[in-house]
Amino acid sequence: MATWNSRGLRGSTLEELINRTNEKYRESGLALIQKIPTPITPIRMDKEHRQITLAYFEQKSTVDYIGAVQGIPVCFDAKECAGDTFALQNIHAHQVEFMEEFEKQGGIAFFLIYYTGKDLFYYLPLVFLRLFWERAQEGGRKSFRFDELNPEYILPKKGGVLVPYLDMLQKDLEERD
Repeated sequence: MATWNSRGLRGSTLEELINRTNEKYRESGLALIQKIPTPITPIRMDKEHRQITLAYFEQKSTVDYIGAVQGIPVCFDAKECAGDTFALQNIHAHQVEFMEEFEKQGGIAFFLIYYTGKDLFYYLPLVFLRLFWERAQEGGRKSFRFDELNPEYILPKKGGVLVPYLDMLQKDLEERD
């Protein structure tokens, strides 16, 4: 069973940006995407601050977000990367398996990676991740470098939309045809 221990607000800024983007997409009628909460069992509480300080995950999480974009089922996971190298240990085998099964059912699965040092978002299609994943499974690098990524999937800065991933989703769909 995995343990969660409060180490600050790791990932919460990225999550908040994506949540606000998803709300904007919902209000515009473009997409309906929901954050999937990971069920936890609290073990230790800070009663004074009403915070959970130690908990166990009740089950393995699959993806962070799931929903539909113009009738297309979509799921994705959000990750942060401080440097130029993304360690594949940040992605779990059960997540990849879920995403592969999701795509077999006609959905689209991807990762949104926020490169904090570069202050940019990257849309990583599952098919790209599979290349890095298979390389690692065959004894190769257990990570990928930023310069290995297709620069066409860097999310553009767009006024009013904090994490504008729909354009890259469209590009992903077009490249599948």
